[in-house]
Amino acid sequence: MKLQVTGSISELLTGISHLSEELNFTIGSDGYPISVVKRPGPIEVKNANGQGEICFEKKIHFYRALGLWLQNFEKSKEFHIVEHPQFETSGVMIDASRNAVLTTDGIQMLLRKMAVMGLNLAMLYTEDTYEVPEYPYFGYMRGRYSEIEIKICDDYAEELGIEMIPCIQTLAHLKEALKWNYSNEFRDTESILLAGEPKTYEFLRTIIKSATKPYRSNRIHIGMDEAHELGLGKYLELNGYHNRFEIMNQHLKQVIHITEDLDLKPMIWSDMYFRLASKVGNYYDKDATIPEEIIKMIPNVQMVYWDYYHTEESHYEKMLTMHKLLVDEPIFAGGLWTWNGIAPNYGKAFRTTEAALKANKKFGIKEVFATMWGDNGAETPIQTVLPGMQLYAEYTYHQEVGPEHLAERFEFCTGYHLEDFLLLNHFDETPGVMKDNLYESNPSKFLLWQDILIGLYDKNIEGFPIAQHYEKLIQPLHDAKGKNHDMNLLFHFYEELARVLSVKAELGINLKNAYDQADKDAVHACSEKLSSLRKDVEKLRLAHKKLWFSTNKPFGWEVLDIRYGGLLTRIHSAEERVQEWLDDPTVRIEELEAERLFYNGIYTFGEEGTLGRNLYHRIVSNSVFSD
Repeated sequence: MKLQVTGSISELLTGISHLSEELNFTIGSDGYPISVVKRPGPIEVKNANGQGEICFEKKIHFYRALGLWLQNFEKSKEFHIVEHPQFETSGVMIDASRNAVLTTDGIQMLLRKMAVMGLNLAMLYTEDTYEVPEYPYFGYMRGRYSEIEIKICDDYAEELGIEMIPCIQTLAHLKEALKWNYSNEFRDTESILLAGEPKTYEFLRTIIKSATKPYRSNRIHIGMDEAHELGLGKYLELNGYHNRFEIMNQHLKQVIHITEDLDLKPMIWSDMYFRLASKVGNYYDKDATIPEEIIKMIPNVQMVYWDYYHTEESHYEKMLTMHKLLVDEPIFAGGLWTWNGIAPNYGKAFRTTEAALKANKKFGIKEVFATMWGDNGAETPIQTVLPGMQLYAEYTYHQEVGPEHLAERFEFCTGYHLEDFLLLNHFDETPGVMKDNLYESNPSKFLLWQDILIGLYDKNIEGFPIAQHYEKLIQPLHDAKGKNHDMNLLFHFYEELARVLSVKAELGINLKNAYDQADKDAVHACSEKLSSLRKDVEKLRLAHKKLWFSTNKPFGWEVLDIRYGGLLTRIHSAEERVQEWLDDPTVRIEELEAERLFYNGIYTFGEEGTLGRNLYHRIVSNSVFSD
C-alpha cells in the first residue's frame, strides 16, 4: 500500500523507512492520505471519508499506531480506535552472555518487531560481551560487541522510539570475566568481585565507562543479583566474617559513587536484599523482614523486582508491597521462558506474565520488561521470544488480552501464525507433564542429549507414549514452514528435532528390554534404528547450525557443535557395542544390565506433573564431566 503521511512527522521519517518493508507499504505524494498529530494523550487511529489520522504522544506510540491503522484498514475502511498505554516503559532484556550473541542484524530484527508492537525499552545484557580496551581478555573469544556495533544498534533503536540500556554486572555473575589472571587481586570467589578492594573499583569504573559509552541513555543496569557467596571467599580470608547486608550496602555505595561521577542513573536487581533478610535465603520469602536501619542505608538506586515463577496475582501484590518499603517506584522484570531447554515454555511464560502484569497495573508500576535468558548454552532460538513479546505489548496497551486478539495482533505485527509457534510448547509439555508445564520439565532436552546405553531418564518416561507424541508433531511443523514466510529455518529445525525424538526418546528403553530378554531380532531392529538415527541427528545439527548463524555471531556455537558431536559419537559407540553382542551373545553390555532408577536430582523436581529437568552435564553422564 502507498501512503501519503503529513503533519508531525519530521522525527518519524527514518523509523517509517525502517518499517516500510516490515509492514509492506511505501510513501509517496500520490498515496492514501494520513494526517499525523503529536499531542499528549492516548493513541488514536481513525479512518473516515477517505482520510486517515494518527494521534500519538511518544515516538513509539506512533509506530504501534501506524501498525494498528494498516491492520484495521485491511479489515474495514472506516474505524476509530483508542488505546491507553498502561505503562510508561515496556520492553525486553536480550541475553548476550550465555553463548548466543546476536549480530547487529539480529538485534535490529527484534527492534523492528518491538516498534510495531509498541515496546520502547531494550536492555542488552552483557556480563563480559562488550569491548573494554584496557582489559583485552575481557570477553575474549566470546563474541563481545565492539563500541561501533552497539552504537549502530542504539542509533537504530532511537530512530524507532526505543531506549536501549546497557545491563552489566558489578558484583556477581562474572565467572567468565574473572577467570583470567588480570582479576587475581580483585576476585572474591570465581564469580564475585572482592568488595572493599580499591582495585575492584578501578576495574568497575573502567568497565562502566566502556559499557555506557555507545549508548544515548544515561541509565544503566548494574546487576548485583545472586551474589550467594558474597564475603565468603577471599574477602573472608582478609577481613573475617562481616554482616553481609553491610558488605552489600558498602559495595553498592562505592559503585553508585562511580555512576554519579559519570552522570548515570543506575538500577539493580533487588533479590540480594530479600535473600539476606530471609532465614532460608529465599528471594520470595513473604516472611522476610529487611531491618529498618538497613533500608535507610540503601543508596539512591532503582530496584528491579524479577519474578518468572508465580501464577497468582496475590503473590506479586505481596512482593510489590515489600518492594515499595525499599523504593517508591520499583521496576518489574518477568520472563519469557526461553531458557527451559531446547524449546520455549510458553505455558509458564503466559501464565506468569498475565498474573504479574495485572498485579503491576494495580500497583501503578510504571516500568516493566521481559527477560529472555539463554541458560545452559542458549539452545532455544531467539525467534521463539516473539509470542511473549506480543503478550507484553498487548498488556501494555490493554487491561485484558484475549487469545483471539493476541493471535490477530501477532499475525499482523510479525507476519507469523501464533498457533504454529505454540506447537513448540509441545516439545516439553508431553504426556506425563502438567498443563502449562509449571514445574519446568524439559524432556526435549534430556531426551535429545541423554546417552542411549546409560539412559538416565528412561525410568522417568517409562509407560508414557513419548515417541508417539513427537511423531505427531512432525507434520504440523513441516506445514508451518510454508505458512510463516521467513521462519522456515526455525520450523525446519524443530521439525528435525521432532523427527529425532520420535525415534530416540524410547529407543534406549526398547534396547534394554530386548537385551534383557536376549531377543536378537529385537536387538537387531534397535541396531538398525541407531544407524538411521545417527543420520537424522546430523541433519538436526545442520538445521540448528543454519538457524544459529542466521541471527548470532559464531562464538558459542562451538559448544553446541561439541554436544552434537558427543551425541553422534555415543550413538556410533552404541552401534558398535550392540553389534559385538549380536556377533557374540556372550559379550556383556554392562550399561544395559544396570537397573534403571528414577532420576530425581536436585534440578529435576519429583512432583507429579513433571518428567524432570536438568542441565547438559547432568543429562549425558553420571560420571564427573568436568572438574
